[in-house]
Amino acid sequence: MSDNPIQPEIRAFIDAVTESGQIWALSAGDDWVVVDSAEFEETDALPLFSSEAGAKAICQDEWAEYVPTAIPVAEFFDSWLESLSEDQVVVGIDWDPSLEGVEIDPFELAKLMADKEV
Repeated sequence: MSDNPIQPEIRAFIDAVTESGQIWALSAGDDWVVVDSAEFEETDALPLFSSEAGAKAICQDEWAEYVPTAIPVAEFFDSWLESLSEDQVVVGIDWDPSLEGVEIDPFELAKLMADKEV
């Protein structure tokens, strides 16, 4: 494991998705919610959630047409990581309904998850 302490929000996210085997995001058909990063200039962020309930809390107002969609952890590793990295998209971890919270590089998240032995 890394010598750097893991933020509590990231640790809780990793623990939850390790247990459930799923990561949640918001989709409407083939569209996924992607927003401007609050931490990194000219960077997009994909909100990810450790639970369906957390994702559903965002599905209001301008996001009402979106629904929580489960992504198996293995699929996230196999299909999503490279694409997110190529597009220079960070991921938002268990954001609150105002879309605020921790942001992390998807490969850093994957490394932390692998260290946890997902």
